[in-house]
Amino acid sequence: MTNNHEPRTPSDRPSLSPSGPSGRPGSATGPQITLRSPAELADALPYMLGFHPTDSLVMVAVHGEGGRFGGRLRVGIPTAPAEWEDTARQAAECLVRGSERRGGKPDGIVVFLCQDPAGGESGQRVMTRLRPLAQRIRLACGALDVPVLEALCLSGGRYWSYCCPDERCCPAEGRPLAATGTSVMAATATFAGLQVRGSLREIEGRLTPLRGPVAAEMERALDRAAAALVPKILDGATRQEVGAETVTLARTLMQRMTLAPPVETGPRADDWDDALLGHDEAASLILGLQDREIRDIAAEWMEDEEAAPALRLWRALARRCVGAYGEHAAAPLTLAGWVSWSTGDEPTARIALGMALEADAEYRFAQLLHHACNEGIDPEGLRACLREERRRREPRRKRAAATRPPGRRGPQGRRASRRSAGSEQ
Repeated sequence: MTNNHEPRTPSDRPSLSPSGPSGRPGSATGPQITLRSPAELADALPYMLGFHPTDSLVMVAVHGEGGRFGGRLRVGIPTAPAEWEDTARQAAECLVRGSERRGGKPDGIVVFLCQDPAGGESGQRVMTRLRPLAQRIRLACGALDVPVLEALCLSGGRYWSYCCPDERCCPAEGRPLAATGTSVMAATATFAGLQVRGSLREIEGRLTPLRGPVAAEMERALDRAAAALVPKILDGATRQEVGAETVTLARTLMQRMTLAPPVETGPRADDWDDALLGHDEAASLILGLQDREIRDIAAEWMEDEEAAPALRLWRALARRCVGAYGEHAAAPLTLAGWVSWSTGDEPTARIALGMALEADAEYRFAQLLHHACNEGIDPEGLRACLREERRRREPRRKRAAATRPPGRRGPQGRRASRRSAGSEQ
């Protein structure tokens, strides 16, 4: 691979090869791409993660003499420098202990600090401001007997090394990052099937609640849906009846999205999905998904032709969990993370599941999926369980429909929040 500048000798810097998709140390499967310089490390970062990190501390474990990449960790950079020491210590311990559980203590760690300039700052100023954080990370890793092999700052389209003292290699003004998709690394990664799904900010933006007047309208719709549920329950509506309406509504909206594909891809496609979803419909479905059993049925739509419209629907619902209903986003965010993971998009899955835990740290389904995804567990086991449960349940549903009296319509109702109806996660 062609270097962007003169690399150091092998004795100064090991070559670093990403491991297979599992990220487990010593993996011999998957693409093997050798990186020999800070430039190539910086260029490879989004391909390792699957997205361009923003405002992020990224740490990658390195194993063996060949320097194979193992476990990866990404956390947001705290805005308050007073938090940097705790962040560095916790991140180092998490990566090292996690690597030990998965098969071996790292022989080294590569660190990336990624933050764009703000408020008139230059990239070089960002690099200088974050230097104490880089030093704290090096000390925290050293305390665990794991050296930091390289620490890079990526800011304003340039990169700097906190470890390299050679001005010829890493000058004070930094070096420019390769333009997206133009480097040899990009071509090699594309050939190997590694994808970059935009920036972290863009992926999070597709799952972040709406703002402005539309958010106020949506919150009023959620209030109406919650208020309408109380008399419905007092009139004798059962949990099963309310749940049946929720499932029917979800299927209707998925079909609507199937018949009306977005006119373009990317974040702009979300505007199209939002236009397909009425406030009252979204409110009823959001409240209904707070019921664990209904959420588990929704989790069955995770593959084949159901996966794409389901993912679009869960993203749209997560954006509608506004105001006082922010915690309700845990359900659609978890479903979005599950569909992403089930269809092979692990980077987006981790982001969505992390956001679900930010909405509700005690949401058990998100906790389990987040842990399993981060541990590299194959999702096929859960997919098989959901398929079997669906096979057992759907014959019952078909028999019930066949014996329903003529002219009788399906049950109607909405599901309130976990607090209102006492359902569990």
